[in-house]
Amino acid sequence: MRIVVTGGSGVLGSKVVARVRELGHIAIPASRRWGVDLTTGQGLAAALTGSDAVVHCASSPVRPGRTDVEGTLQLLGALASMSPPAHLVHVSIVGCDANQLPYYRAKVRAEEAVLGSGLAATVVRGTQFHTLLASIARVATIGRTRLDLDFSAQPVDVAWYARELVDHALGTPPAGSVRARDVAGPERITLAEAAGAVREHESRPLGRGIRVPALGRTLRAFADGSNLPGPDARIGGVGFTEWLARGRVSAVS
Repeated sequence: MRIVVTGGSGVLGSKVVARVRELGHIAIPASRRWGVDLTTGQGLAAALTGSDAVVHCASSPVRPGRTDVEGTLQLLGALASMSPPAHLVHVSIVGCDANQLPYYRAKVRAEEAVLGSGLAATVVRGTQFHTLLASIARVATIGRTRLDLDFSAQPVDVAWYARELVDHALGTPPAGSVRARDVAGPERITLAEAAGAVREHESRPLGRGIRVPALGRTLRAFADGSNLPGPDARIGGVGFTEWLARGRVSAVS
């Protein structure tokens, strides 16, 4: 099969490309690095030519309106012009519809566009990556003081998430646009626990914790567990502490 991967040079996209090729299929990375500008559509039609599926990993927390919303609309338009359209596997975030964070709101708008397109599309929501939780844990530590936010996560290993996305891409396309089961890692951990684990891994003093109240709608949503997977989520990959033990924290991005 020929599979196009938007954001193919990113943290997730590069893992998807590697997995597709590992299984003996053709992976076509699609990003500005490869001459494809998703926000304008430049080079997109050429990249999609002859493709069987598209794994849409391109995303920008900084400019989600352009990349996640406008880019998705460009992609949907290009797919609609294909005969037949390639199966779209769309990456999204667990709980994005329950949080007012601007990035998450953009993710919801992109999801709505995909699910309303009528195309063969599978939306796959995942939890935060281990790398992101490690980054947040570091930011929440100032000197020897740990800011204990009311925040828990069940992060997922990006390589395992990539495998799940590729499985969807290689599978039978749905008759229309659907949401698949959410995916998450096996370990639920608080931010305080994650910060302590990162500091211990780096042989730094654990320090003292200062509790920070969940002020504002965004922090309250996280405190309410909006980012946590439901009981029917697909669980797999290594947990956060095992990921740290394998020495992966240096890959934080």
